[in-house]
Amino acid sequence: MSVKKEASGRRSVQVEVELPGTPEQVWQAIATGPGISAWFCPTEIETGLDGKPRRIIFHMGPGMDSDANIAAWEPPHRFAAESAGWAPGMPALATEWTVEARAGGTCLVRVVHSMFASTDDWDNQLEGTEKGWPGFFRILRIYLTHFRGQPCSNIQVMAMTGGPHSQAWKALKGALGLEGAREGDRRSASSGAPQLAGMVESTNEAEHALGILLKLEKPAPGVVSLGAFPCGGPTMVSVSFYLYGEGAAAVAAREEPLWRAWMDEHFPAATGAGA
Repeated sequence: MSVKKEASGRRSVQVEVELPGTPEQVWQAIATGPGISAWFCPTEIETGLDGKPRRIIFHMGPGMDSDANIAAWEPPHRFAAESAGWAPGMPALATEWTVEARAGGTCLVRVVHSMFASTDDWDNQLEGTEKGWPGFFRILRIYLTHFRGQPCSNIQVMAMTGGPHSQAWKALKGALGLEGAREGDRRSASSGAPQLAGMVESTNEAEHALGILLKLEKPAPGVVSLGAFPCGGPTMVSVSFYLYGEGAAAVAAREEPLWRAWMDEHFPAATGAGA
């Protein structure tokens, strides 16, 4: 993974993923509020008086909203958006999504992030974004394969804690009884934790992030992503549920306060968050 640098000053990163579905089905998942909410974070797309999409808003946690103006909209194959930099002094960021039909009922989705800069100061921001997409694309693939079109209810509970993220990750795994989890294992949370049971879809032991992804049976059909990430000083511990089906909203309303209390107990320096 690396930043592509052009003589014009444009710097960009690109991530691709092959997904099941027609272009129309994939577009519904990557270019609508309910679709994006089903695998990324709670999202809204605002339309103008003419009914065309104008702005996309990502609710990534309390005080962590991010929005972008939609610059191009060509369903079901392409859209582009432009947002302000994520930090003081950071150049504006352009993002383009494209969908290409492939043989065998799949599509290639490509996302490109780019900015114009004369120095390397913001390359780490681009690289961090590039590294983050594969984990979310795993959730997107599960959604399109098993839950396509179903309503989704999210639970996002986060904590900020001190120490290295490897230490926080060890604590989270230990508290939930997920030590030694491997892809294909069926695992359940330890006694004393809220409901959590399912099959391990993937594990991530990369330097920049540590996590586990489970396809859930309890508390409802869906996916949960658990992880610990360095945040430029403190460590973020995150438990993110994507619950699918008509009964998901009721389950989320019941389980979210339980997970919030559990997180506060095990990571007392936490600032719990949910959406």
